[in-house]
Amino acid sequence: MIKILIVEDNYFLKKALEEKLSFYNDIVIKDAAENGQEAIDILEKNHVIDLILMDIEMPKMNGIQATAFIKNKYPQIKILMLTVFDNDENIFNAIKAGADGYLLKETKSEKLYEAINEILNGGATMSPSIAQKTMRLLMNPIGIALEKDKLQVELSPREIEVLEHLSKGLKNKNIADNLFLSVSTVKKHIENIFNKLQVHNRIEAIQKLKNTNYLN
Repeated sequence: MIKILIVEDNYFLKKALEEKLSFYNDIVIKDAAENGQEAIDILEKNHVIDLILMDIEMPKMNGIQATAFIKNKYPQIKILMLTVFDNDENIFNAIKAGADGYLLKETKSEKLYEAINEILNGGATMSPSIAQKTMRLLMNPIGIALEKDKLQVELSPREIEVLEHLSKGLKNKNIADNLFLSVSTVKKHIENIFNKLQVHNRIEAIQKLKNTNYLN
């Protein structure tokens, strides 16, 4: 069973999420919170959660602040941002906080279910409009104050190849086919890349490597 925590301060939107997920027998909603601090309190009592559906704009502690805290303390928990906002600042801050995906709340139930499974299998998912903005930010982060990471890492030639494929938005299966590897080997390379770069997801890895000129 996939154990879900919903963090949403709007009662009707929370119920809508619950209804979308009710069609899938392998998903169980373990709990719900109305803000980031409440979500953290829930996890301190029981952090056996696979994935969090996280709103951004909430009282007391917003979703980006909560994501940063949770990813630091419970890095194994996946976080999918669900929001009506797709502005550049929110997208960038969510990625930096460690979010594993970013969808608009209007996403239909089947797409939400696909996104949850893709994230739990090591992927990253975004709504199309958000993906376009994210690629623009990665290619030309104008207007975003970023100090270049002074990062010293040693990636193997194969890891660099895998990362180049990740930067093109390819899924593990496509990368495996292109590089004549098994999917499990690709997953292992991605895990090694994340560990070396000290990042939580693909987007953050790509951003970090762009800052070190591994990727053009």
